[in-house]
Amino acid sequence: MTRQNAPLTEPQYFILAALMDGPLHGYGIIKAAERATDRRLRIPVGTLYGALERMERAGLVATDHEEIVDGRARRHYRLTDDGAAMLSREALRMQQAAAVVIGRSRDAGVAPA
Repeated sequence: MTRQNAPLTEPQYFILAALMDGPLHGYGIIKAAERATDRRLRIPVGTLYGALERMERAGLVATDHEEIVDGRARRHYRLTDDGAAMLSREALRMQQAAAVVIGRSRDAGVAPA
């Protein structure tokens, strides 16, 4: 297992977040990420499967099961314990980074948008 130490990209973050409620197939992950971001983030299929492959090698996601739909294999992915831990660390890192800016904005009298 390769450990990922760099911050997650936004697509990686929302791919992992989509899997928090249980296994999903690719299209389900794309739709969950769109819902979570009010359609701001639209993950292209190529980006999704490239990210899933890298995250699977890093031990952040794993294949849960496959099913055949319309003659094609549909792979469902699940969040691993390492993936959940990475997602939690990244959420905390982003929260801390946002707190710095929000605090400085308040100190400077900048109104939130």
